[in-house]
Amino acid sequence: MDISGSSAFYSGLSSIQSGQNRVDQAAGKIASAATSQPSDAQNDRLRAADPSNSASNMVEMAEGKFQVELGVKIAKASDEMLGTLIDTYA
Repeated sequence: MDISGSSAFYSGLSSIQSGQNRVDQAAGKIASAATSQPSDAQNDRLRAADPSNSASNMVEMAEGKFQVELGVKIAKASDEMLGTLIDTYA
């Protein structure tokens, strides 16, 4: 029996990486918005343009967190399944 890399395991790892990237990008947007010092006119335009921008970034961070958690569950389940197959056929 030939056991090669599990596609489910690598799918889980990919999901973890994608989720982490999503969290990093949203956190970066929040940080850059908090540290920038726009002028009063720019402040007025920013508030009028998108008052929910920080809220959408927070939602994006939460989605990234859930994506990472699901990726971990996928990788763990795949690892356990592989261990069971090895035990069964060994």
